[in-house]
Amino acid sequence: MKNAFAGNTGPKVRSDCGVTLEIKHKGGITIDLKSKVGTLYGESISALCREVLAHFMIRDAELLVEDSGALPFVIMARLEAAIKKLTDSDREYLPVMLKTNIYSTEADRTRFSRLYLPGNNPALMINAGLHSADGIILDLEDSVAPEKKDEARLLVRNALRQIDFRGAERMVRINQGKTGLEDLKVLIPNNVNLVLIPKCDTAEQVQELDSEINKIRTERKLKNRTFLMPVVESAYGVENAFSIAGASENVVAMAIGLEDFTADLGVQRTLEGSESFYARTRIVNAAKAARIQPIDSVFSDVADIEGLTHNVARSKALGFEGMGCIHPRQIRVINKGFAPSAEETEKALKIVLAWEDAKNRGLGVVALGTKMIDAPVVARAMKTINLAVKLGMIPADRKKE
Repeated sequence: MKNAFAGNTGPKVRSDCGVTLEIKHKGGITIDLKSKVGTLYGESISALCREVLAHFMIRDAELLVEDSGALPFVIMARLEAAIKKLTDSDREYLPVMLKTNIYSTEADRTRFSRLYLPGNNPALMINAGLHSADGIILDLEDSVAPEKKDEARLLVRNALRQIDFRGAERMVRINQGKTGLEDLKVLIPNNVNLVLIPKCDTAEQVQELDSEINKIRTERKLKNRTFLMPVVESAYGVENAFSIAGASENVVAMAIGLEDFTADLGVQRTLEGSESFYARTRIVNAAKAARIQPIDSVFSDVADIEGLTHNVARSKALGFEGMGCIHPRQIRVINKGFAPSAEETEKALKIVLAWEDAKNRGLGVVALGTKMIDAPVVARAMKTINLAVKLGMIPADRKKE
């Protein structure tokens, strides 16, 4: 008989397990558990495995579980993955959905920071909600090896049901093509707030995925809306940025991926970013024209906090409204950098008050100090004030003073 392996094992693996399953014709269920916590939790782990096997109607099998402190939802995902390598079952074994995970998000919510987490590494997922990122991305694309895609999909599904993300927008970066469509079938029913579309070159790619999501939502009678964030990563995609941004009403943000973009150009990515200046400004302009949020690429040197700080300042100056993170230590710098400063907020309040005062006195010309104020300046000031109110930096009634 053939056997199947799923999961991860080794001296550096934590909060995960590896399962080796062999289905037999007779002999009942035999479980060999190797775990440092076996004395405390061995019986419950074995009982869980028997429950999963029974759910998939497997009555005779040998199972080896090499446990490195995996939580039940991880063990369930790993064993289900091994079973599906040996059978054609379309059943699912789902952990309970936490009530704290049943929430929707808004199209215009703050998206300063989004933290990428590898979709096949449960150790990095478990406490992700503690880091205060605006969004948590469970990544099924570049961070997952091709032979691990199916396993990671089930793990991410279970993580969406069992990990408390503490109000962060629950995001998944799916794969390209048919694999991405398979990702949607498994993940959309489990309350994904936003789907990232990698290497997006055309509006048609967005529309195909949007149509599939709507089909799933209709079939499963899902109420919560699923937003989309295309990630543009090629020269062709940059040239199609505006059509991508407007491809669906569910597109609420558009990001640029500079590692793949610079590779497509055949140039090196630099700290000053001159090689990507055109692409980044094109993305910002297209997103603003489509009334969605432009989101900048990740900053890849996690040790260079000073460089990240300067990069965030340049990004904000170009018009971006957030960027990606690849390490929790980047989140605070990014959130602080994209939020209005105290000086920006006070200046915005003075502009609006001066404008209102001039209107009340019937003046046709408005000035603040030596600078003239017109409607676009006031609109920008109001946006700054509204954002400061949303972030709790100033009380809501201050904009009425």
